[in-house]
Amino acid sequence: MQFAVIGQGYFAQAAVLPAFQQAPGCELRAIFSQDASKLRALKGKYGVAAALEYDQYDDYLRSGEVDAIYIALPNDMHPEYTIRAARAGVHVLCEKPLATNSYDGERMITACADNGVKLMVAYRLHFEGATLHAIERAQRGDIGRPRFFSSTFAMQVQDDNIRTRRARGGGPLLDLGIYCVNAARSIFRAEPTEVVAMSATARGDRRFKEIDEQVTAVLRFPGQRLAQLTCSFGAYDHSAFKVVGEKGRITLDPAYEHSSALTVEMDVANRRLQRRRFPKRDQVAAELIAFADCIRENRDPEPSGEEGLADLYALEAIQRATESHRMEVVTAISRRARPSKAQAIRRKPHGMPELVHAQPPARD
Repeated sequence: MQFAVIGQGYFAQAAVLPAFQQAPGCELRAIFSQDASKLRALKGKYGVAAALEYDQYDDYLRSGEVDAIYIALPNDMHPEYTIRAARAGVHVLCEKPLATNSYDGERMITACADNGVKLMVAYRLHFEGATLHAIERAQRGDIGRPRFFSSTFAMQVQDDNIRTRRARGGGPLLDLGIYCVNAARSIFRAEPTEVVAMSATARGDRRFKEIDEQVTAVLRFPGQRLAQLTCSFGAYDHSAFKVVGEKGRITLDPAYEHSSALTVEMDVANRRLQRRRFPKRDQVAAELIAFADCIRENRDPEPSGEEGLADLYALEAIQRATESHRMEVVTAISRRARPSKAQAIRRKPHGMPELVHAQPPARD
């Protein structure tokens, strides 16, 4: 499968471009950027056939040179470039969130369906062993019936990072909270029905002129189950989740990292604590392999566009609740496909490449 990647920011350079070396059957053929120096340096580094600017996007995709595009652009640009790729007959692997709002997410799904192309959202943890192990243990009843879920995800965002701009789809809820919501939905195998939430922002910090510093929400799930999350751009770098059942608990800490090992602990009454460490893997290579297989075999991807849309419905309800200070109802969506252990793909990790005009989103 021939791929192009559009958007050469930090994550694309740190994780996406190097992942092709660990993804057999997937070839990086073209890159797109508005930065000429990035194009020159990355073309030479990865030996791509084409290094192009954005105004060449449509013509190149229509040339038939690539089967799929990986969209690693800022969140607000996902809809336009997904729809343009769909109209060119090119399959789309889009970074999360799918869009900055559900209306655009619905448009993206419709465009891909109407043009007969696959749309997958880049939920890398749907192929990661630690996450899938925690989901499986919870689902088979090892801790009894899961009753509540709790998750935190935080980092100290850089002052000038694009995530601090509201118009570009920034803010901790879309960038970090989406991991917590997706994990809760995967653990409970259900969709939230209503939410309450609040936000808080430290005074005088210029990073938070346009966005909330932190958001906390509680989501109700069918079966009288609750999920609590807190996400923050102004706190210590941290990610974890815990699901507590009638007989025990499962903890994943760290939970959402792409560049470190992950550890799952299970504590059940009257049993010894179980701990399993999952070594660092190339999570993006796993995504590429899975998406290429879906295209070859004409299967619907998991995670699909609808998976991304389900998260957007929940995140929008959370945002409304922070503004209304009332309980908000989550738009209903029916989901059958859920991540399972069968999706695990293990690829060796790569080192951190030298970056070209790109900085990590978090402060050191």
